[in-house]
Amino acid sequence: MVSIVKKPVLFYPAAIMAGILLLPTMLFAQTAQRVENLLGETAISWSTAAAFALEAADVQVFPNPDDAFRYTVERKWLPKKAVAGSQAKLNGVSLLLMRVFKLKGGWFYSMAKNPHYAYRELVYRDIITGRADPEMAVSGDDFLYMVNRILSIKENEKLSQVRKEEERLAREINAQLAAHKVTDTIATVTSEGVTISLSNIQFMPNSTELMEPERVKIREIAQILENIPERNLLVAGHTAMAGTRDEQLRTSRDRAQSVANYLISLGVRTAAEITVQGYGADRPIAPNSTEEGMAQNRRVEITILSGERRG
Repeated sequence: MVSIVKKPVLFYPAAIMAGILLLPTMLFAQTAQRVENLLGETAISWSTAAAFALEAADVQVFPNPDDAFRYTVERKWLPKKAVAGSQAKLNGVSLLLMRVFKLKGGWFYSMAKNPHYAYRELVYRDIITGRADPEMAVSGDDFLYMVNRILSIKENEKLSQVRKEEERLAREINAQLAAHKVTDTIATVTSEGVTISLSNIQFMPNSTELMEPERVKIREIAQILENIPERNLLVAGHTAMAGTRDEQLRTSRDRAQSVANYLISLGVRTAAEITVQGYGADRPIAPNSTEEGMAQNRRVEITILSGERRG
């Protein structure tokens, strides 16, 4: 029998947990057991395929696979000739996965939405790999591999979309900063969200009290943040190399706290919605060998966190 040629990171015992981690967290325990059950099956049934696909796509959980089969049949997500307990065929499974995971296809699939073009779509997307017969029975291993590939693709698409949205937000913030002539301040996309960096931030001598020009900047930034009300903030302080490491960490945190307190006083966020962190001189963005470089490193960063929502 011709089988799908699998890649090295497939669902065999050493890789089971890596695949399960892609599945919705709320389904972890039940889905983990279904993964174990599928691993030994040389040919899965339409009911089994329907139940697992619906659960993995976070559509609905059916303890009874036959109920899942009926659910998918009613929505025309399976071939017309599919029978609950019979062996699932690769092209029909392709249609099921395309429909359950709401995958967009090319023109022919969009017009017909049948097993033939669904199969071709999954081949094109490298979800079905190697040489395979569209009418072949699908093993548990092959089915799990296909589901895992789709989950990986969808996760990457989601991350890509988030990145685009964050880049757009950073551009809009920079445009507003420029319009209000806020100097030494720039918004960039980081791993944590959109970070507004205030370089060469000035405090009163031997104090963590902000000087008035810095308060003016932060008031401008506060107006921007008020238009992004649904996300929590991280305020992080950074220093140049002056002083011991303990002094650098303490100074950076105290100054970050001062900025956070001012934002709180302006009503931008509550204390519970702002995390404060001091990094000392551990994260320089320029060489500390020049005055210009040290000025860039003496900064406070206000990050609009992408993964944390208020409330």
